[in-house]
Amino acid sequence: MHGNLVITIGRECGSGGRFIGQKLAERLGVRCYDKELLALSAKNSGLCEEIFEHHDEKPTNSFLYSLVMDTYSMSYNPSNFVDMPLNQKVFLAQFDTIKRLAEQESCVIVGRCADYALAEYPNMVSVFTTAAYDDKVEYLKEHYHIEPSKIKDFITKTDKKRASYYNYYANKKWGSAKSYDLCINRSAVGFDGAVDVILNFVDVKKANKK
Repeated sequence: MHGNLVITIGRECGSGGRFIGQKLAERLGVRCYDKELLALSAKNSGLCEEIFEHHDEKPTNSFLYSLVMDTYSMSYNPSNFVDMPLNQKVFLAQFDTIKRLAEQESCVIVGRCADYALAEYPNMVSVFTTAAYDDKVEYLKEHYHIEPSKIKDFITKTDKKRASYYNYYANKKWGSAKSYDLCINRSAVGFDGAVDVILNFVDVKKANKK
């Protein structure tokens, strides 16, 4: 593969996809974009960052909220997206930012339908991470300090939101092996093992394209 390498990571809640992405970026000597993508998209589009935070990985929002925020957002860039629903503006702004990043640098991008945005990009490797439920619980307790009694509901709601967002925009099934180049059970290989598997896959893909 020639040009910038972009690895996208979809993840089940608690599987540690973000943590794996950060460790992967460190090994590669590149940046990892997760929430950072929101600020970058806001800067590139002229919309305020709070809008991106509210719509982050959400397919739809209430009509009233969109109506109010549409009016508010117009002051930032009145020539763009005028007749478009706000959630569509946010998605397209992130879509554009992801494509710009791929042209500018090698990087790791977590979530945000990045694999869909870069579907035609030859140097993209799409990864999806999962894990056993007990391991998800331990990860969320340690890294996000969520109370044990609330973890099951948190996982269910987060995964539902991510699935709805991905299925809505990417027109593919979130979490399905058919939607990604590589699916990894973090419980089976550990965090460092997951990074090794991804890097080995990248090397094989590079060799196969020569």
